[in-house]
Amino acid sequence: MTTTTDNSPEKYNDILSWTNDALAYGTDFWQRSLIYMDILRKRGNNYLEHNRQGMPPVLNFDYDILLDGQDLQPSTNYKLARIRDRRKSDDLNQHPGTENRRLPKNALNASTVKRPVIILDPRAGGGPGIGGFKQDSQIGMALNQGHPVYFVLFTPDPVPGQTLPDAQKTLSRFVEKVTEQHPKARKPIIIGNCQAGWAVAILGALHPDKVGPVILNGAPLSFWAGVAGKNPMRYKGGWTGGVWMASLWSDLGNGMFDGANLLAGFEDLNLSRTLWDKQYHLWANIDAEEERYLEFEKWWNGFFKLTGEEIHFIVDELFVGNRLENGRIKMHNQDIDLKNLQGPVFVFASQGDNITPPQQALNWIPATWKSVDEIRRQKRVIIYMVHETIGHLGIFVSGPVSRKEHKEMISSIDQADLLAPGLYEMIIEENGEEGGENNLHDVRFEARDMADIQALDDDVDDRFSFAAVSALSNANNDFYRLFVRPFVRAFVNEASAEAIRQIHPLRVTKYMFSDLSPWMAPFEPLAEEARKNRSKVAEDNPFVAVEKKISDSISNTLDLVREARDLSQELWFQSVFGNPWLKHWFNDEKADKSAEQGSCKGEWLEEMERGGFAEGVVRMVSALAHAGGSTDRSVLKAFRDISGKDERLNKLVSAELDQAVKKQACMLANDPERAIKTLTALLPDPSDRRAALAIARGIFPKGKALEPVVQKRWEAIQEVLNISRPSSADSTE
Repeated sequence: MTTTTDNSPEKYNDILSWTNDALAYGTDFWQRSLIYMDILRKRGNNYLEHNRQGMPPVLNFDYDILLDGQDLQPSTNYKLARIRDRRKSDDLNQHPGTENRRLPKNALNASTVKRPVIILDPRAGGGPGIGGFKQDSQIGMALNQGHPVYFVLFTPDPVPGQTLPDAQKTLSRFVEKVTEQHPKARKPIIIGNCQAGWAVAILGALHPDKVGPVILNGAPLSFWAGVAGKNPMRYKGGWTGGVWMASLWSDLGNGMFDGANLLAGFEDLNLSRTLWDKQYHLWANIDAEEERYLEFEKWWNGFFKLTGEEIHFIVDELFVGNRLENGRIKMHNQDIDLKNLQGPVFVFASQGDNITPPQQALNWIPATWKSVDEIRRQKRVIIYMVHETIGHLGIFVSGPVSRKEHKEMISSIDQADLLAPGLYEMIIEENGEEGGENNLHDVRFEARDMADIQALDDDVDDRFSFAAVSALSNANNDFYRLFVRPFVRAFVNEASAEAIRQIHPLRVTKYMFSDLSPWMAPFEPLAEEARKNRSKVAEDNPFVAVEKKISDSISNTLDLVREARDLSQELWFQSVFGNPWLKHWFNDEKADKSAEQGSCKGEWLEEMERGGFAEGVVRMVSALAHAGGSTDRSVLKAFRDISGKDERLNKLVSAELDQAVKKQACMLANDPERAIKTLTALLPDPSDRRAALAIARGIFPKGKALEPVVQKRWEAIQEVLNISRPSSADSTE
């Protein structure tokens, strides 16, 4: 029997090719690993240095402290910073992220007439600055549009005994200070990110006379809301027994709650990202990701404390008790009623957010208002926007989101004041056009009903389950405070509290991979050599494909573990707290706060035939701008400019115009037919009617046909006024 040996050139070429691929991949693998370990070393060193510096804000902008909360009574750890306008520097007058594009000529003067913007970051374990740690950020977008910008900072250690009502007093004083700085501007715009969103909502409800429009980004206000099988974080209060755990950790911290505990809870939500995906992404893209990774980790690993009083209020009143959306919280002897938000209120949520899902960001609207008619009756404008994919931090950190959603929300603030009271969804569409303030985007506001928000939920009424959790939480906390707390406090001092904080796993992992660890010493010189002699593997290398398959399998396995964990916790929660027998004791039915029917003040309806040219123009423009249930921002901008079209409209500036719009929109909402017919009483003179028609038609682009529903109302107005006009497609002189 004989054997044959394949000595063909093809076989040798295949072996040689695979050998070369293996060597190339092995070299790249080793170099990436060395550089990766060096980046972890830098992360640990950055953490230690950041702590030595007192954990200053990670803002990418220069600022001046305008007011220090420690100088106020009651004193708090908040500071009001005024952001320096980078555009006023000779070397920084280019639009960030865009080469060779100069700012508009009037940009430097815009801040003298535009509202100031105040931005708050969350005190949820991390430090301040995430809303402005990139040039393309909320701060950057506001500066680009000429707004003076202020940022609320806070220090790592709160004032002992500090409470959330104390913090609210400080924030109120900050708003007053900003208003004093801009006496000719309208009330400030306040932006709240994540946990700062409910703080801003409370501030606006307590002080509607001071607070202007608010923007709530990824902000939980309906803490019990969510979809079964998708939002496990809301069950945490049930399977941990409620607020007593926060009390315990605060006592172990000698009156302070360690923010590392909160951040660890967030990381625990997504095991695959925390344990694998984030680190693998860095390792796989080691040449491009170092700077971004270290910047973010500097913020994420800055652990800021809360007082025991603060964390107890947050967990008990907000998360476990869910008392904010129902108006059951008192501060300074005043009920916090979200109906007091004067608006416009912008709410930005995302389907990809596993920390604040859209239901928690939006369900307070139907819970508070009951119907859109009530929103109209109270003359409020509420606008929401739901992103399809972005994660929680991306809502207020992502550069692309800042350049699109945040840019357009800030751009729309003044125009939103001219919307008829009601509920709207903000739609942003690409237009592919360069130049101008609306570069690349068209914006419109689509009228919505409560059913559109409720459609995001799963129609499962599980309020009584969470009410049972709240009752159990109170019982557990009372037991802890009465029988356990005295013993815990007897053995705790500041030294033991600090020791407990320092052995937290999130801190230990930074020490382990820093220069404090002798075993990390070789990686700095080895990584330097790897960078000098970097040999990147080709993307089509077969071992790269194997690597990605292995990574995917690890990630998918961790996802399965997470899903099994979440499902078991949800089933346990529903089995215990969803028991029908508990409904009899814990039926947390909300009080019926339904308002009287109608859309606005009755006395306004009696004024349909009172007024003159200005009232007639505003009613006519309002009738056309809101005729179709969808209003383009460009139309609202033209609406804002009508005061310059006729000297009789000069009185319609800013707040006067906004109030006139609400008044005329009220009439149109209640009795549109009569509101149109009575235009003759406001505009008795034919020449005034022609002038008013020209101004009204002028808010729409010249040469562009009106939408059918707008065209129909336009013709009805012409017919009532008995004025023959050119076709709607014709330009108006």
